[in-house]
Amino acid sequence: MDPKSMTTLPHHASAQTHTLSVDFAWSNFKSLVTDASDESKTPLYIVSCNVLTSNLTFKTGPDDKVMGTSSVHAISISPDYELHGVKGTLQAQHRLRTIYSHTSTIFSDSGAPVKMTWTSQSGFKNWDFICVDEMQQPVAKFSASLWNPKKWATIEILGPKAHDVRARDEIVLVGFTLYWCMVVRMNNPLNLLGSVFMSTEKTSEEEQIEKPTRVGAVSSG
Repeated sequence: MDPKSMTTLPHHASAQTHTLSVDFAWSNFKSLVTDASDESKTPLYIVSCNVLTSNLTFKTGPDDKVMGTSSVHAISISPDYELHGVKGTLQAQHRLRTIYSHTSTIFSDSGAPVKMTWTSQSGFKNWDFICVDEMQQPVAKFSASLWNPKKWATIEILGPKAHDVRARDEIVLVGFTLYWCMVVRMNNPLNLLGSVFMSTEKTSEEEQIEKPTRVGAVSSG
């Protein structure tokens, strides 16, 4: 599928949708992620941003345990992340357009890693990031408001995984990481150099989807 057409997919067509709201506190650079239908606004996730290191820390709201982390780099335009002990990379696919991919076992029917692709589009009010699965079906949308400095984002999880907690964890972490990566790219001239020198050629190993590496796993080599 043409990458340009991915951002116009009918993501709203799915009857299975779980919507999350994101509130941002400028005082401590933290975001609270809640269920949009929960009137009590109990946080499902707390996302902390270190503006000096461009790192994000994700905690689950009910127990305040670290769910994962992500790192946006000064030069490389492909952020790294760790979710529930599994490391991954949000890999840039194009120098100038916003096309990223990551691998997922949660959105796989077979349990084998599959490629998930993120693209973006922006309008007068919102900056949207849309995720599609290996069949090019939309599974999530991260929509950031360009004008509201506090209630600045919503996250929609679509399809049969809409209410799967593991899928929700992955979409929240990767969606936030992509958004923060793009913010850094727009304000960091070194990232522009990273875009210029990014290799678009893929080796045979890169063309195959690699299994995520679990922290602490013993290498067989």
